[in-house]
Amino acid sequence: FFLSSKQGLHFEAGNGTMIRRLFSNAIMRTQIPRIVYINGQYVPEGEARVSIFDRGFLMADGVYELTSVLEGRILDFEGHATRLKRSLDAMDMKMPMSKETLLEVHRELIQRNKIDEGTIYLQITRGSDVDRDFVFPDPETIPPTVVMFHKYMPHLRNNPTAKTGLKIISIDDLRWGRRDIKTIQLLYASMGKTMAKRAGADDAWMVQEGFVTEGTRSNVYIVKDGKIITRALSYDILHGITRAAVLQFAREAQMEVVERSFTIAEAQNADEAFVTSASTFVLPVVDIDGHAVGTGTPGPIVARLRELYIEESMKQAI
Repeated sequence: FFLSSKQGLHFEAGNGTMIRRLFSNAIMRTQIPRIVYINGQYVPEGEARVSIFDRGFLMADGVYELTSVLEGRILDFEGHATRLKRSLDAMDMKMPMSKETLLEVHRELIQRNKIDEGTIYLQITRGSDVDRDFVFPDPETIPPTVVMFHKYMPHLRNNPTAKTGLKIISIDDLRWGRRDIKTIQLLYASMGKTMAKRAGADDAWMVQEGFVTEGTRSNVYIVKDGKIITRALSYDILHGITRAAVLQFAREAQMEVVERSFTIAEAQNADEAFVTSASTFVLPVVDIDGHAVGTGTPGPIVARLRELYIEESMKQAI
């Protein structure tokens, strides 16, 4: 069975249920416009409008979250909602709705768009003032802008990269100092991703004062002598929700976790390496700056961590 590149799917017959589900999603993508959420309304994506004076557009003044959906259920919602509140607090912004209402909006988008496997993106900005101004507007008179939309990702669970691994380049970390806040100012991450693509790699790991911080869109790890090593939480990295879940499941499986910084050289000489994020779960890294990691192929510990994350997260999905 084959779908054209226009749908972006290529696979052979094998799992009938999976094929039917992917085919259904592909048909919906080509025939039905996405229904998105904007400031309390559900509208076709072509009808969604945001002011040119919105501070997200002018100042990158906002925060975001991304949650994954498997079998129509949301993964790690509680963690993402908690981090959203933390980011808003750090930005001196108010939560525009209760956690319960936020969950209802997620579920409504899933239902209206018939999302079986994919992601939901949420963005909250400081809103649209009457003109461009560096001073924060009064939150009592200028409401925030809230936008949510989904993306079909039929390969979310069965990502082929889990079998082949990622190739990584290293770059200097030139971002601002509060990377723990999930803001929408993603220019340098986008630059890093583009640098990686131009170098024939999949992503970039950023380095600060000789030590790896994180990837352009992921937390990063190495495995050495059975130990899972990752940088400790601080302002320097995003407090990943998938990171927290993976480390919890690893510890429950009696795997040893060490939270400390490591260098690119140490990563190149590790037995295994990997990344985690909401949209990729756990993916192996097999090459860093042209140097093979371990055998140069995905290793058993990373494979087991991916299995654990999907299995345990689905038990708690809502």
